[in-house]
Amino acid sequence: MQFPESWLREFCNPELTTQELAETLTMGGFEVEDIETVAPPFTGIVVGAILDVAQHPDADRLRICQVDVGSAGGGQPLTIVCGAPNARAGIKVPCAMVGAELPPGDDGKPFKIKVGKLRGVASHGMLCSARELKIAEDHAGLLELPADAPVGANIRDYLRLDDALLTLKLTPNLAHGLSIYGIARELSALTGAPLHTPSITAVAATVPDRLPVTVQAPDLCGRFTGRVIRHVNPQAKTPAWMVEKLARCGQRSVTALVDISNYVMFEYGQPSHIFDLDRIDGELQVRWGKAGETLELLNGTTITLDGKVGVIADARQVESLAGIMGGNATAVSDSTQNIYVEAAFWWPEAIQGRSRRYNFSTDAGHRFERGVDPCRTAAMVERITQLVLDICGTGSTQIGPLDDQILQLPPQRRVSLRVARAAKVIGMPITTAQCEQAFHRLQLPFETEGETLHVTPPAYRFDLHIEEDLIEEVARIIGFHRLPDTPPLAPVTVRRQSEALRDKFAARRLLASLGYQETINYSFVEEAWEYQLAGNTQPIRLLNPIAAPMSVMRSTLMGSLLNALKFNLDRRASRVRLFEVGRVFRRDASVATTDTTVQGVDQPMRVAGIAYGDVDGRQWGQPEQRVDFYDVKGDVETLLAPRVASFEAIDHPALHPGRSAAILLDGKPIGIIGELHPKWRQQWELAHAPVLFELDWQAVLARDIPAAKPVPRYQLIERDIALVVAEDVPFAHIQAALARARPALALADAQLFDIYRPAAGQTGGTVAPGEKSLAIRLRLDGRGEAVTDAQIDASISTVLETLRSATGARLRG
Repeated sequence: MQFPESWLREFCNPELTTQELAETLTMGGFEVEDIETVAPPFTGIVVGAILDVAQHPDADRLRICQVDVGSAGGGQPLTIVCGAPNARAGIKVPCAMVGAELPPGDDGKPFKIKVGKLRGVASHGMLCSARELKIAEDHAGLLELPADAPVGANIRDYLRLDDALLTLKLTPNLAHGLSIYGIARELSALTGAPLHTPSITAVAATVPDRLPVTVQAPDLCGRFTGRVIRHVNPQAKTPAWMVEKLARCGQRSVTALVDISNYVMFEYGQPSHIFDLDRIDGELQVRWGKAGETLELLNGTTITLDGKVGVIADARQVESLAGIMGGNATAVSDSTQNIYVEAAFWWPEAIQGRSRRYNFSTDAGHRFERGVDPCRTAAMVERITQLVLDICGTGSTQIGPLDDQILQLPPQRRVSLRVARAAKVIGMPITTAQCEQAFHRLQLPFETEGETLHVTPPAYRFDLHIEEDLIEEVARIIGFHRLPDTPPLAPVTVRRQSEALRDKFAARRLLASLGYQETINYSFVEEAWEYQLAGNTQPIRLLNPIAAPMSVMRSTLMGSLLNALKFNLDRRASRVRLFEVGRVFRRDASVATTDTTVQGVDQPMRVAGIAYGDVDGRQWGQPEQRVDFYDVKGDVETLLAPRVASFEAIDHPALHPGRSAAILLDGKPIGIIGELHPKWRQQWELAHAPVLFELDWQAVLARDIPAAKPVPRYQLIERDIALVVAEDVPFAHIQAALARARPALALADAQLFDIYRPAAGQTGGTVAPGEKSLAIRLRLDGRGEAVTDAQIDASISTVLETLRSATGARLRG
């Protein structure tokens, strides 16, 4: 809300500078967002009277003016050449003297007036328009001043151009601050300066004329006040003081009747409407709209109504959108003779959101949807009546009686404040006397009962409902700047991360060091991805998807990574490695609703990666080699280290059969890895198959606490064996069998370093078709003691016997 400081000081004038006043309002909860003067800086411009005007001999559009500027011109008229169409003798206008500086132009530099010649005639100054002074956009002619403007007076002083314009940024609960009087009332409470409340005298009725009004919807309108006024002059000129105040509130002057309504709205916060009485057919009805009804608004827009918006209608049609905007059918015009003035209390809930349904907003709707004082509608009609008489009245103007219908007003509910509670919340000692003084200054009626104050909020305070609201009022009056800087008394406990958990950023950095780049994607994906890549036939659907291809919640990260891969490949990327850490969403009836979960939906964190292209990229040192299952498997093992994972072949709808595996830790599956299935590779138009993995994020972050081990006194013993096993026996089975072996010497580890398979069609030898030979290096630990060959041979024999019984393995001859 914008308003001039001078208008505010008419109601409350504390001994504060403009900056101090703005700081006081801001610290009181009414944030002053901007301060600027009515006009930008300029100098040397005075009030000039045009004495004579002559046509320029060499220019049809120029006139030679003789301008009296009083003592500022040494007592002699100035000769000024002017091209304004309204330059004429007998008017007073702003005159820039030689040496004056006008406001900066578009280039940001001030314009300095010098003696110049226009078509051979010397010009000793410049006559100015409102636009040249940067006080309005009108540049059609000179700014004409009132006839009583003192000649030679400084134009800044005469027009009060140093008046500050304050712009408030009000929160929605501060409806009582949407008027000059409302802000003055708050300023008086904050500073203790007296509040000037002008008396509004009731205007005596001169005729008994009434307009019948029926309020059919008390849940829409709680109070409706109106009055008939006959024989007004609609073409009366709005007084300059009113035009000036409205302009400085950001409101353009329209006609005198409309300006009066707007003026009272800015003055006291009560929107009103003035109807052309002769255009109303029959009585007025205040009701909810009906489906299919239409209304042409004052802004020229025609809207279609329904039963959720309030209207004022006559016997023929809808005339006004209740509390928001009037209709064009009954708008006042230059031919209006009789008017009906209306001011009402519309329930905020009945106005909220209505104008936004039609893609516009109004000052009236902005106020009504926050709450307008229901007790002042009659006073506001009286105020408008008096202004109409003063400005638009004629000798035959007739005033009808006030018609004030009170149906249902907001109930007055007491709110209690405990002084001890206020002190605890504010954080400083508070006395009952301080609370009483705060409520006195805020004009809040209260009763004191021991250490408790019972406040009855006035009708214009729609923001006082609970004890905390009153505590805030007390704190505002005491002053937020006076609150002590008290350090917190609660114990500070350092949140230490368990040593058994890896830092999540360290895990991300590890993936980045392996060549993967992190990507962030939407959790909303195409429904087809869920069917194809996760085998999920019942994905969680969105009720209001932001786009048709993003209609379900993902249960796997693979689709998002494939989409990112395709995006990069379409831009000629040849080597892509990406990873993502994010949530997936799966149906799970066992999940209950908490502060972090939703009933029936499991939302675990996952980390997934994708690798495509060459292993190391193109280089001179080694030939190009496409990334394969084992390259990515090594990355996964590095990510999980020092924990050792095992891999078991699985079938997965997204992955290549025979080239995919489940990832297990301590026998528990934590993820999957594998090449993309050929049919999806073809569908995504990929030149070759990428390798993907997806892991449980918590399993990645978990790690074993390091345990100290003594350095062995003797070197480990190494023995190589070659085992022949069936082709379908994986090395993981060998490892599992070795873990169960109990040789005399401790088995430190076993490493596979070679695989041999007979060529196709080859027969004979120690390795038959359908078999393979695994070369394994065993490392034995003597537990700190010297060992003999016999002990080593015994341990090897135990290992071989265990492998034979578990997997059918035999030594290769």
